[in-house]
Amino acid sequence: MVLSACSEKDGAHTTAITHVSPPAHQVLTIVTKPAPAVSRTSTPDPTADKSKALLVFNLENGSKFGIAEQVPISFQVLNAKMKAEGGEFRIRYIVDDDDMKWRDTTEPFWLAGWLPGKHTIRVELIGPDGWPYQNGNANVVTREISIEP
Repeated sequence: MVLSACSEKDGAHTTAITHVSPPAHQVLTIVTKPAPAVSRTSTPDPTADKSKALLVFNLENGSKFGIAEQVPISFQVLNAKMKAEGGEFRIRYIVDDDDMKWRDTTEPFWLAGWLPGKHTIRVELIGPDGWPYQNGNANVVTREISIEP
């Protein structure tokens, strides 16, 4: 804290400056390990055409995790070939409106390094034109999770 005062002049004042550190920034890391045991596959959005490219995100909305737990990011892409397999589709994911990240495969992964609180994970199936592939409401999926201390 810095404190300065002026008392010899009319209209003297005192100024106090307090430095407040910015809040902790979450730094997530990708952990790769064998595929998680998915207890249940999410149901595709009913507005989707199941004969077109379709994203199914296997994370229940409202899931809760402990602070030391890794959050599994598991999904299926139906009727589309991913870039890593010689296709033109990619997965884009965004956590808490931070920078977007890309995946060219459907291999599951885990995210570690969460701060306590509510978080949003958005997963999108990106088509050959670089935009989310339109198929009802299915290919842009948002889930809210809670990380508890």
